[in-house]
Amino acid sequence: MISKSFLLKLFESFYMQRWNDRMRPFELVEADKQAHKMITAWMIARLHDTPVSDIDLIEAHLFEMLQRIEITDLKPQVYYRIKENKDEYRRLNEWIIKRIEPLLKPIGHGLFERFSAYFLHEKSSLEKEIIAAAHIFASRWEFGLVKQLNGYSADTEKISAHLDAEWKKHEHLQGVSTILNTPEYISFLNLCGQLRFQYRWSNRHRSPRTSVLGHMLMVAQYGYLFSLDANACEKRKTNNYFTGLFHDLPEVLTRDIISPVKRSVEGMEELIAQYEAEQMESEVYSLLPDFWREEIGLYTHNEFSDSIIKNGSRHLVEPNEIGKAYNQNNFSPRDGRLVKAADNLSAYIEAHEAVKNGSGSPDIREALIHLSEQYKGKTVCGVDIGRVYADFIS
Repeated sequence: MISKSFLLKLFESFYMQRWNDRMRPFELVEADKQAHKMITAWMIARLHDTPVSDIDLIEAHLFEMLQRIEITDLKPQVYYRIKENKDEYRRLNEWIIKRIEPLLKPIGHGLFERFSAYFLHEKSSLEKEIIAAAHIFASRWEFGLVKQLNGYSADTEKISAHLDAEWKKHEHLQGVSTILNTPEYISFLNLCGQLRFQYRWSNRHRSPRTSVLGHMLMVAQYGYLFSLDANACEKRKTNNYFTGLFHDLPEVLTRDIISPVKRSVEGMEELIAQYEAEQMESEVYSLLPDFWREEIGLYTHNEFSDSIIKNGSRHLVEPNEIGKAYNQNNFSPRDGRLVKAADNLSAYIEAHEAVKNGSGSPDIREALIHLSEQYKGKTVCGVDIGRVYADFIS
């Protein structure tokens, strides 16, 4: 079962400052970079000419993110120097594995064993290549923001040229070469990147501030871990993960409208939903091929409803029906209620950390109480969500 300690370990990525030895237009944090990286990996994988394992892609990203969190004090240049020496790199990874074991092993489902094997056996794979390419794209995109303010620095152009060269090294991947030659795909990734500019709870003092982009990654990861506990089939796991990763994409067009505002006037929620649908049609779907429309639609429309594919079309189903009758890849199930639980848990942890760090906002404290009461003793899709909240309260 996922623990408080592991959830807070993932949340550390919101504290990790990037490019903090340079002038920055705003705080650049690891969680946002990792979210943009995974969205990019999703696109590269979808454009590849041979099948890519979404499960392997998701776990490769999670494992490398945990590694990055543990070596936060190492400058990239030092890390890459260590990586060049097999023995030193193995010793570093053995140290990381020991630190992560108490957090990852209790989750079960072989996750810790796969984490350990990922770094100790160092087998090359298509999924690792895609993650590496996505890492460079996200770093390059991010440095594009920093570069504008650091023209005075002698090594700014050198870093920029290095990142450009590293990105082009991955052109042998069909997804990368297609992105390089398709302005619409670049525009879509730029649009997703803009979600790091939008802060959640923006009218409340909080530390750390969390962006919509980083929040989406947390929801995706929590949703995946919950899916393991639900003994979900492969397609159900990946649908839950990518629904979390994209569920707030429409907010790049509408901004983060908090629930009390949506519900303040009768009919406002419906009006916002209609506007989001219109904007998604004109601003997002126009950048993507038609065959992605259904997939992105699944992740952003009725995203908190349970659904399956039956007789060639998607249908909403009643709570717990998926676990009883549709937990098979051919039904392409998605647990919207489990994604919603992950979404609420992410909000709870954001509030928990804000209060711990000195926020006195009544709204944030009220959210802590409301969410813990809402999920007290509650099971969602066979997953004991109440136990996770109890872990925080105790």
